[in-house]
Amino acid sequence: MKNRSALAILFVIVFIDLLGFGMVIPVMPLYAKRLGASEAWTGLLSAGYSAMQFVFAPIWGRLSDRIGRRPMLLGSIVMTAVAFALYGLAGSFPMLLISRLFAGAATANIAIARAFVADVTAPEDRARGMGIIGAAFGLGFVLGPAIGGVLSNYSLSLPGFAAAALAAVNGIAAWFILPEPEHRFSVDRRPRFAAMREELARPGIRRVIGIYFITVLAFSAMEATYAFLARQRYGLAESSVGYVFAYIGVLLVIVQGGLVGRLSRRFGEKSLLVAGLVLQAIALASLPFGVGLPGLLATTAPLAIGAGLTQPALSALLSRFARAQDQGGTLGIGESAAAFGRIIGPEAGTWTFGQWSIAFPYVGGAALMAFAAAVGVTVRPSEER
Repeated sequence: MKNRSALAILFVIVFIDLLGFGMVIPVMPLYAKRLGASEAWTGLLSAGYSAMQFVFAPIWGRLSDRIGRRPMLLGSIVMTAVAFALYGLAGSFPMLLISRLFAGAATANIAIARAFVADVTAPEDRARGMGIIGAAFGLGFVLGPAIGGVLSNYSLSLPGFAAAALAAVNGIAAWFILPEPEHRFSVDRRPRFAAMREELARPGIRRVIGIYFITVLAFSAMEATYAFLARQRYGLAESSVGYVFAYIGVLLVIVQGGLVGRLSRRFGEKSLLVAGLVLQAIALASLPFGVGLPGLLATTAPLAIGAGLTQPALSALLSRFARAQDQGGTLGIGESAAAFGRIIGPEAGTWTFGQWSIAFPYVGGAALMAFAAAVGVTVRPSEER
């Protein structure tokens, strides 16, 4: 019961964190253009955000191993509130970019949240716990853009101020209700890069990290071009694409919040991982060739379901391979690999979509997912933790 209570509290904290993030995403390009940035420069907002996550995810994770999950989560929430306030106050594009870089550093805290889950769950329940975090993500992304869109009708900076207020309330509430999970504090005096090399040398970790990177690379290339494909192939109006993304988010919430736990107990994380990757490969290969809105929804469904299975399984497997005192650091490396995929994927997807073929990011992504599934078959889940 105590562990369930801790997971419920963590779900609310992550959900509010992602709700604020989702509120600024739909209007951010418009905000940047109003501040004088060209379309090419607006890409720096997303790339810079992911670059900061790439750098800081393993740092925050390792620090949480040393000094505790709670203080690191509280500190990152405060940083998030400051970042959103800077976003709302931005009077120039450089200031807006600085706010997004600062936000990227702050929201690298997902490694801490996943390590928190590892601390309060048994190995056989870990995928379920990771799925709860994923459900909080999905729910935040479903509701956040809708709220941000409404607020932007009054001012393009208002979503930033609203997100800052949400983060501040989140931090105050977390101060009073978030417990410190029981875990073994690491008295690790190794240099950071030496520690990372040692962790990557542990059996299985490199394969899981590699799958993490490949899947996020393929998925983010799809995300960056999905609106273009929906318009050119399926004739969907730009205003309707947001509803399709909400549809994806709802499916993710259902799978990660309700199904992953039962499926992982019955089939194991490895089976969930391979099944999720195969579903995504099939969906990506089919997306450029469907017809009409029913075709788009039908081909998108296995993509969302597959992603909903893959992410918790990857995090759970990575946690199983990690030493108890290295949970934060190892999961941080996984989040860093994912951030690297989000840096490369959107640019690769949009470039190949425009220069080669609208089908290339999807067919190429399907090949990457199939390769990742083949690697996933060779993973041997560890029972060390």
